[in-house]
Amino acid sequence: MTAWAYIGAALAEIAGCFAFWAWLRMDKPVWWLAPGMASLALFAYLLTLVDAEHAGRTYAAYGGVYIAAALVWLWAVEGAKPDRWDLIGAAVCLGGAAIILFGPRAS
Repeated sequence: MTAWAYIGAALAEIAGCFAFWAWLRMDKPVWWLAPGMASLALFAYLLTLVDAEHAGRTYAAYGGVYIAAALVWLWAVEGAKPDRWDLIGAAVCLGGAAIILFGPRAS
């Protein structure tokens, strides 16, 4: 469930932020903000589904997933292929997210 919540949250956040980007930087109509805001609300909701004791740890681990998802968005939506440095950076971030999320905790 955690992986799906993170993936869904990343897609919702990127889509919501892109709606604002498109309105302000790509001259899209102002109505793009409505689905953008809904998408950002969905993002926030999905992060509450992650089974973690502390919100900060959930958000920190989510950061790695967000970075990887942003690079997928870059390629799939914007048509710019990530380079090796993008991929190495995303791998490092996902490794850090895994350590934060799955590392053993003292009781």
